[in-house]
Amino acid sequence: MGRQAIVLGLLASTAAVFPAYADMAFNRIATFPVAENLPAETDVTTETSSEIIARSADGKMLIYSDSPLGGVGFVDISDAKAPKAGGVLKLEGEPTSVGVAGQKAIAAVNTSESFTSPSGNLVVIDLTTKTAQKSCDLGGQPDSVAISNDGRFLAVAIENERDEDLNDGAIPQMPAGDLKVFNLSDGTPECGSMKSVALTGLAEIAPQDPEPEFVDFNDAGDIVVTLQENNHIIVVSAESGDVTSHFSAGQISLENIDTLDNGSIDFNQAAEAVKREPDAVKWLDDDRFVTANEGDYQGGSRSFTIFSKSGEVLFDSGNDLELRAAAVGHYPDKRSDAKGTEPEGLEVATFGDQRYIFVALERASLVAVYRDTGSEPEFVQVLPSGIGPEGLVAIPERNLLVTANEADLVEDGGARSHVMVYELTEGKPVYPNIESARDDNGIPFGWGALSGLVADGEKPGRLYAVSDSFYSTQPAIFTIDASEMPARITAKTIVTRGGMAAQKLDLEGIANDGKGGFWLASEGRTDRLTPHALFRVDAAGEIQEEIALPAELLAVEKRFGMEGVTVVGEGDDQMLVIAMQREWGDDPAGQVKLVSYKPASGEWAAVRYPLDAAEKGWVGLSEITAHDGKLYIVERDNQIGTSAKIKKLYSVSLDGFQPAALDGDLPLVKKTLVRDLVPDMKAATNGYVVDKIEGFAIDVEGTAYFVTDNDGVDDSSGETIFVNLGKLDATN
Repeated sequence: MGRQAIVLGLLASTAAVFPAYADMAFNRIATFPVAENLPAETDVTTETSSEIIARSADGKMLIYSDSPLGGVGFVDISDAKAPKAGGVLKLEGEPTSVGVAGQKAIAAVNTSESFTSPSGNLVVIDLTTKTAQKSCDLGGQPDSVAISNDGRFLAVAIENERDEDLNDGAIPQMPAGDLKVFNLSDGTPECGSMKSVALTGLAEIAPQDPEPEFVDFNDAGDIVVTLQENNHIIVVSAESGDVTSHFSAGQISLENIDTLDNGSIDFNQAAEAVKREPDAVKWLDDDRFVTANEGDYQGGSRSFTIFSKSGEVLFDSGNDLELRAAAVGHYPDKRSDAKGTEPEGLEVATFGDQRYIFVALERASLVAVYRDTGSEPEFVQVLPSGIGPEGLVAIPERNLLVTANEADLVEDGGARSHVMVYELTEGKPVYPNIESARDDNGIPFGWGALSGLVADGEKPGRLYAVSDSFYSTQPAIFTIDASEMPARITAKTIVTRGGMAAQKLDLEGIANDGKGGFWLASEGRTDRLTPHALFRVDAAGEIQEEIALPAELLAVEKRFGMEGVTVVGEGDDQMLVIAMQREWGDDPAGQVKLVSYKPASGEWAAVRYPLDAAEKGWVGLSEITAHDGKLYIVERDNQIGTSAKIKKLYSVSLDGFQPAALDGDLPLVKKTLVRDLVPDMKAATNGYVVDKIEGFAIDVEGTAYFVTDNDGVDDSSGETIFVNLGKLDATN
């Protein structure tokens, strides 16, 4: 297929509507933090990971490779909505992949002493006793393992990976890898049957150093092997070990992508002749297979490609994965100058009479779902995943899909590695909760890291949000239509100074100014020359007024400053009330300020607000909204997952709300619990509880909404949870 045909195919795929399948969707039903599999005597902060994942023959057990822990983990999904820890089997070495044949799990284990002295073995594990029974020497460092559907053969890609610190990772680096093929007997490889298939002398880039990456079988007994660094693909007969075809994975030129890591999302750039460099590969049938083009050495086309086994490119997704991720706020701008969303993992499976392609986007932390049509795939939906999805496995007879998410950020207080379970059922996709509309060219408004939120003063369901400092060169106000499901970002207004995008802003709060524009609260960082300031902007986003915090506050400055702003009163009686996130230098422990500012007089004042006590980490404020005689305040801890305890909505009555002069004694206000938001967060997507609820608003009809900040998909799952809470209890 020529490049023009590929592009036209993408446009047609994007525009098409498929009502016949509109009543079916995959939705997440459970998450399992694999740290729950740590042995009882192991420190709970020990790094652990789920990478490649397989399923038992009955579909009730999951088996995953855990490289940092040096073992294979098990998860009981007899009840798919309530996964249970099944324990870990420690192995001698680093498991790189795992497969299942009958009642046996077979793990490929790297035991290499060095890059120049690679070694490894296959370990056979009895799934009933969860014990290692047998080992076969591989004679090199393994990567991927695959088992034929008929249970006759097992293939292992012996990568003998390169040292990325040697000559900037340039290849060739000896010794060369190859492909191993074993006969299986009752699920157990016969060590003496091992065939070594040489893959040298075939690729154009480094023919003496193939570095095979991923393998898969079709029903005809063919093995497809990707040579990622060599940008090459090889097809081998399992029966004979002969190479039956091989070809370059080729190149593609991309338009309407973002190639700059510059604190903004702009799909107006291009990249010419990018090598695909495929990672995972899966057969679609006996004649076609699909590759996830992650890239590694010199390329990465940000796409997935369907090839014939003779090497013809039947379809390439071009920039579609990038735009799909951007539309749901998952585009990883910090990877713009590298490989973008980085499609890495794949699964292909038939549910009912529909064959699906699942593409795991490592850096976007998404799984993109397409329907195989025999020609151009049809986009179905995206699925939220944990950080760094790598392994996928389908269990079609139970209508289940499972992902293994590699990253464990325990050292940084972040999310743990998770296994996530999805079910195909009647209904609509639950995720995304919020997405971007597209412009006339089919490009979504790049968004993420939503912080402050405010409702329109006149139209129900219309909201405005701001993005924080992650998008430092493109501060923006987003218009949201919350009357739709999912909510839709319908416009993006750049905040400007003198007609140019404003710099040195960390927007955390937004409020209507009563003149058709907005007040914006920017959290400062003096050490980074970012001022603590209020900005008044007009409807076009141009800054009309800048007001620095007063000297009395700056004298006791700490990093965590303004996190929300709201307006009380009108005209000359207008008063801004600002929520400070954490204690500053003159605050008693456990108390923060609500600061007031009157634009007409320039008067500053404050009260103190009592924080809940943290079980772990810290607690602070992240939003404030005035409505119907009350200030509604979001209070949260900085914890995630099972450690998250405080994500709460409180109210403070405006009756008797009398801020005092900053240089005097500040009154302590009384707060009333309105709602614990943790259950709402869990129910929204059946995921783990994320860290930051940073936006809250109540519209003119009294409907309340909150939104989370996804940190621009930087060490984050990228999930933005947007929830319509309905009308709050009038007694609160």
